Amino acid sequence: MHFASSRYLFVLTVACTSGCFLVHPAASWGQQFIAHGGPIPDVRLEAVGRADLPAQIPPPQEIPKQLVVRDGTAVKLQMVRTISSAHAKAGDRLDFVVVKDVTVDGYTIIKAGSIASGSVVGVKGRRILGIGGQVVIKLDSVRMVTGEQAALRARKEIKGGSRTKLMLAEMLATGLSYLPAAPVFLLSRGCDSTVLKGMEVTAYISGNAQLSTSNLLAAKEDPSELSEMIHFLPPRTVDGEGRDGDMLNLVFVAKQGDLEDAFARAGWIKTEKTRFPAFWHLAMQRMHYAKLPMRRLFVFGRTQDYSYALPDSASIVSKRHHLRIWKTDYQVDGTPIWVGAATYDVALQWQLRKLRIFHRIDPKVDSERDFIAGKLSETNLVTRQEYLHCANPVFKGETATGGPYYSDSRMLLVELRSEKSAKNKAQPPSSPSDKTSGTTAATFNATR
Repeated sequence: MHFASSRYLFVLTVACTSGCFLVHPAASWGQQFIAHGGPIPDVRLEAVGRADLPAQIPPPQEIPKQLVVRDGTAVKLQMVRTISSAHAKAGDRLDFVVVKDVTVDGYTIIKAGSIASGSVVGVKGRRILGIGGQVVIKLDSVRMVTGEQAALRARKEIKGGSRTKLMLAEMLATGLSYLPAAPVFLLSRGCDSTVLKGMEVTAYISGNAQLSTSNLLAAKEDPSELSEMIHFLPPRTVDGEGRDGDMLNLVFVAKQGDLEDAFARAGWIKTEKTRFPAFWHLAMQRMHYAKLPMRRLFVFGRTQDYSYALPDSASIVSKRHHLRIWKTDYQVDGTPIWVGAATYDVALQWQLRKLRIFHRIDPKVDSERDFIAGKLSETNLVTRQEYLHCANPVFKGETATGGPYYSDSRMLLVELRSEKSAKNKAQPPSSPSDKTSGTTAATFNATR
């Protein structure tokens, strides 16, 4: 039905129960609605029919997703302090630092730098028959970015050095001259077990866990892990008993084969790994023996992966340039990062207390750092050199044998390429740049 004028608009009310239609004039309908806060009677038809809707409907709130952290998710850690079987006791609390962000499905659940807790679960001192000590440690938990504790599982057993073979040799030598005295050597004890600071441990999250993504941080995507490596890199090596030694002053970015090729082309040689062949070669070659082994030093709780030497032609045994190199667990665009400790041996020195010969070094270790980079540049395999500032600068120190040294505390980064790439694209060696300003300096000067 259509009405020409809205002034005489009738409203039809349907009575559901009776089925009748009640017709009200517009005026009376308006008066009734005015009393109840309704529209005025003199309204147009289109105004009456329009619903009172809000101007904008707010979008529905997104429900946070639940992230599932699977059992067995790996967590990379380092030991914070050195302990020994000579002093440690079962139940002692231990701290570990997370050295890499733990990410799951694009979210960071544990940030690098977080502290994980652990404990000593077993200790055995060094024993007779040349048996070394033993320390057993385990990881307990780590705090996630949400504030919750994640249970960890990891157990590591560290044994001290055995002297059983030496004991048998001593018994044999003594028995040839005076047999009744030989059993005395059965009382010889092995070495203490030492868990070194910086030792790498991989723990695993125990059990599944659900986290709300609203409390998590989006994982950063950076193909270079150099700044993170510098942040958690120990500033100095340690010896087997945990004493600080040479400073780390070189960083190499290279594939393993390219690293070996570069040093081979520069004239460096690998030294002997064990002492027993060294005694034979030293006796046969005397002062011409160039592969005299280096003392074992530790970074990340393990000995060097490479020991390189460049002997002095005037005095091969007593004077030599030498370098220890360790592979890290970090990469730059998929290429491994290595760190090195370089010093220059200037003379042989006796240590009467332990009846041991060792080298005395030139205290100007920065000169040796720059010398090595210069020798590598001559191979045309160096693509970049750059000085980096350490998180924990070392301006002076002593070697593990007590020799003093001093430095400007900078590390020199040397990036190497393959010999094939060098032939395809000749490039003059670049001089090292110093990252000391702007945002890059802030990256390399991160502190713990």
